[in-house]
Amino acid sequence: MILAIESSCDESALALFDPARGLVRELISSQAAEHEKYGGVVPELASRMHLSALPLLLADFRDELPQVTQLAVTRGPGLLPCLSMGVTMARSLSLALKLPLVGVNHLRAHVHSPFIAVHGQHPAGFAVARAALLPHLGIVISGGNSLLVKLDEDLRITVIARTVDDAAGEAFDKGAKLLGLPYPGGALIEQHAQRGDVKKYPFPRGIPEKADLRMSFSGLKTALRYQLEKMSDAELAVALPDLCASYQEAIISQLAAKMAAALDLSTYKSVGLSGGVANNRTLRARLTAVAQQRGLPMLIAEPKHCGDNAGMIAFAAWAEAGLPTSAAAVPAASLTIDQV
Repeated sequence: MILAIESSCDESALALFDPARGLVRELISSQAAEHEKYGGVVPELASRMHLSALPLLLADFRDELPQVTQLAVTRGPGLLPCLSMGVTMARSLSLALKLPLVGVNHLRAHVHSPFIAVHGQHPAGFAVARAALLPHLGIVISGGNSLLVKLDEDLRITVIARTVDDAAGEAFDKGAKLLGLPYPGGALIEQHAQRGDVKKYPFPRGIPEKADLRMSFSGLKTALRYQLEKMSDAELAVALPDLCASYQEAIISQLAAKMAAALDLSTYKSVGLSGGVANNRTLRARLTAVAQQRGLPMLIAEPKHCGDNAGMIAFAAWAEAGLPTSAAAVPAASLTIDQV
């Protein structure tokens, strides 16, 4: 069994994965309430909280430790002080328990996370079930990344397109801050958008050309700021649902258009959605509709595996077992998705 540790940002997490059964147990300690006071993640505070939380989480796995045969840890990308906390614990456990340790690329784990449910349905025949879904178009949408990737039959991951500036999750959170909503504000934009008119404010879509798969969200944030500068606080309060609905629509419609264009340019057997923003229900429904129009299965990571979590780290360590890995598990803040 594989015990995995995740500490790339503001979530401390551990998970135990058994290839014969799937994820046996997952624990997570969130720091969101503490960072909300500052309007965003404070790296020094986050690392200190990892230092306190990780040993407490590990204590809950004490009875399972004798069954563990391998350790895995997020090595990047992420905040270096936070990554160092998880890697230090993993390397210490590796020495104490004399167990092999692999470093896992957090972004690659997101790409594999929609397949966790597939494994849960077919643990004994997972290799065959996964092969039937490859090549796979993966869409990773998070606070720091917006990526379209191809997962080939040999598990090679190739970046097809990425944002040229801000990530979609960053656009949600910074847009929420402009609107006066507390951190993290992406979920609040979705909540207010349910009562709004998506056509009320014609916010721009970045790089609208269909042949260009790149994404862009910085201009959208600027457009929102200019719109808000024209409004009084009273006008903003009344218009908030419409602003949120129109702003969210500009983000989601761009993502859906880029996904559709990518599917039209190449052949895939499935589509996957993962990353923190994948918990947005409107986004999930819109991208699922695009996949269904083309007769493709849509694999969406379970909500608990969309944000930062150790379950996907353990699963990716097993799923990529045949690939070269970083045995030293050295933290790398700017690790790219094509680096294992």
